[in-house]
Amino acid sequence: MRLPVFILLIAGTATAGEYALLANGSRLHADRHETEAGKLRLYMGGGFVELDAAQVQGFEAEEPAPAAVKPVSSTPSTPAAPATPQELADRAADKYGLPRKLVRSVIAAESAFRPAAVSPKGAIGLMQLMPATAQSLGADPHDPAQNVDAGTRLLRDLLEKYNYGLWHALAAYNAGEGAVQKYKGIPPYAETINYVRKIDRDLQKGDD
Repeated sequence: MRLPVFILLIAGTATAGEYALLANGSRLHADRHETEAGKLRLYMGGGFVELDAAQVQGFEAEEPAPAAVKPVSSTPSTPAAPATPQELADRAADKYGLPRKLVRSVIAAESAFRPAAVSPKGAIGLMQLMPATAQSLGADPHDPAQNVDAGTRLLRDLLEKYNYGLWHALAAYNAGEGAVQKYKGIPPYAETINYVRKIDRDLQKGDD
C-alpha cells in the first residue's frame, strides 16, 4: 500500500538532519519536522513533505559525516638556521640589560667571534669561559648560545660588583676578580691592559 504524501516545493536534498521511520518500513530524510493538528511536516531543503502523523512511527538522527582528514605533508620542514654569534650577543645583551656594543666588543676581543676558539689556558668558546667558570654558571661552554649567555651574565655581575666601573669589570673578566682585588684596580698585566684598552677603543667608535 502506497502512503499518500503531499509534497510542496523541494529545493534540494539536505545533507544532515534526521530520518522519519514510516509505517510501511521506508525512511524519509529531513532537515527537521513539525507536528500540527494530526499532520506532520518534514522539512527538506527549501520545501516540505506533509503526511498524517499516524504514518510516522518515529525518527532516527542522521550520523554526522566524518571530518575530512588533512593529509600529512611528506615534505620535511626546513630547520631554522642557527643564530649567528652577533645575534647571540645581541640577545644576551638585551636579556641582561647591557649595551649590545659592549657584549659584541667583548666577544671580538675574546675570540674574534669564533665559537670553537680554545685558548692555550683552556678557555672555551665565544666568550672564552674556563670550564670551572662555566660549570659555576650552569652552562655548557661548548654550546655557543649557553656560552654567550653565561659570559654576558658574568659580565653583568662584575659590572654590578664594581659599581659599573667598566675598566674594573673588564679587568676582572680577563684576569680574575682576585687580581683586581690584589692590585685595587687593573692589574699590571700587559695582556689585561691591552684587553681593556682594546674594548674601550672599540666602544668609543660608536655604533657600527
